[in-house]
Amino acid sequence: MQKLIDHLTAHPKQLYLVALTAIALLPVALWLDLNSLSHHNLHRQANGLNKLMYEIRDHYEISVGSAAASTTGAEQATLMYRESNVTEPAPLSADAATIALSERFSEILPGTTFRFVFEDPQAGVPTTELSDFERHALERLRDPENQRPHIVQEAGGLLGHRLTVAAPLKEGDHIRGLQIVHVRQPLSLNLSSFKFLLGYMLIAGTLVVIFARHQLQLAGKFRDANAELSENNAFLADVSLKISKYLEPQVYRSIFEGERDASISTERKKLTVFFSDIKDFTATTERMQPEELTALLNEYFTEMGLIAEKHGATIDKFIGDAIVAFVGDPTSQGVAEDARACVKMALDMQARLDELEQIWRARGIEHPFRARMGLNTGYCNVGNFGSETRMDYTIIGAEANLAARLEGIAEPGGIVMSYETYAHAKDLVAAEPLAPQHFKGISREITPYRVLRHGTNRRSATATDQGENLVVHMQGLDKETRDKIATAVRGVLDAM
Repeated sequence: MQKLIDHLTAHPKQLYLVALTAIALLPVALWLDLNSLSHHNLHRQANGLNKLMYEIRDHYEISVGSAAASTTGAEQATLMYRESNVTEPAPLSADAATIALSERFSEILPGTTFRFVFEDPQAGVPTTELSDFERHALERLRDPENQRPHIVQEAGGLLGHRLTVAAPLKEGDHIRGLQIVHVRQPLSLNLSSFKFLLGYMLIAGTLVVIFARHQLQLAGKFRDANAELSENNAFLADVSLKISKYLEPQVYRSIFEGERDASISTERKKLTVFFSDIKDFTATTERMQPEELTALLNEYFTEMGLIAEKHGATIDKFIGDAIVAFVGDPTSQGVAEDARACVKMALDMQARLDELEQIWRARGIEHPFRARMGLNTGYCNVGNFGSETRMDYTIIGAEANLAARLEGIAEPGGIVMSYETYAHAKDLVAAEPLAPQHFKGISREITPYRVLRHGTNRRSATATDQGENLVVHMQGLDKETRDKIATAVRGVLDAM
């Protein structure tokens, strides 16, 4: 049933057709009922009239005929016929009396006709010609094997129903004639008996048609509304996809899932802030065409952005060649886990840059990007800053500035972090403290920790043979190791 409802809802014209079909079938059902009712009424009426005439005939013969026969010298009742072939008055026999009464009944009862036919009529009874039905009925009733008390003939169509009953008139065991009762019911008589039902059907049918038409119009409006809604949803999905390119996944999800309102509001939270930029970026831009620089910078940001998303970091912004990110908002795993995630992110970014360096050099880029990174854990104000019409989701505070200062003292390919960040992630990396120092905008003395990228945290120094030139790559190595490599190379060159 539910499938049928869903189908008709999806195809409203079929619902309209079903309603019209149901209305059209109501007159058919009514007509069948009227036809059946007319059939039974005609049978009952014809049988009743046939029995009535028998009773009148029997009553006349017993009560009137017997009394008249036993009275001598009295006047006898006679019957004057209007038919032209009967000119003389005759004694009122049972046949004549029955015929006279039947004529009167035919006048009183509309749609009813009586007829009596005799092979040997009594005196005063007019002779008649038998029709084919009457001859057939007389033969059937005289048949010894016939068990039917009377013969019935039905006829008629859409405009009327007719029934003829032929019953035997006996004299002893001999059938000397037929008593014919003909009853008809016109369609108007049947329909008038159901005028209230027909009126109800007409009103109900009209209301159903109006309702079906209304539903069809509503279905059309719903269909147009659904089409417009689908189009709007597709447009909004496309717009939201474009907007997502300007927002971090965490921020985008929190806004569209209703977790964050687009209103000016901030909160103070402990975050781990990440800051990085590219060493000698200005000099690199002078050596490259704008198209090449744009493609290379976009590739760099794409790779770093994927790593940041992997570790749950929120990229605050891209400032030229610099990346500002933080871990701990809008989602947080706890201060320690946020710090560890940020350190892992920085290590993965440097490792990926080591791989990209080989790829970029193979593409003919002589001076690939080499990034410096600074990390700090501390309290910042995070949230929506700006005006009612233009807001920016970002962080402010001295701890964010400290991450930028730590990045400034890092070597190309190196990572420098504050003590608190190192304390949370010291089992992940090997780091050495640098000399305590003061940074601009920071009142307290800071002891930076430089990550020693050896073992799994640092790629070994490599050499690239470029024709007649031998280039040794030592990014990420500590100063002592670099001095040893430089002394060894110079020694070889001096020996040559």
